[in-house]
Amino acid sequence: MRTEQIVAKALEQVNNDRYILSNMIFKRVKQLNNGAQILIKADLRTEKLTDIALREIAEGKLVLDRIDENN
Repeated sequence: MRTEQIVAKALEQVNNDRYILSNMIFKRVKQLNNGAQILIKADLRTEKLTDIALREIAEGKLVLDRIDENN
């Protein structure tokens, strides 16, 4: 799958909010750097952590928990 398609699918997962997507990628890369298990089939020797995180989001393996500020 092309990068543009992966980004489009990832954006769909976060209601087309690029700010939220970039924050999710950043947080997931930190988790992966700290030894978190990769949730998709990927090769760390050839793929960057940012690409892995993006694919995880696009494939729906990661979801955003929203905090209700009214409660």
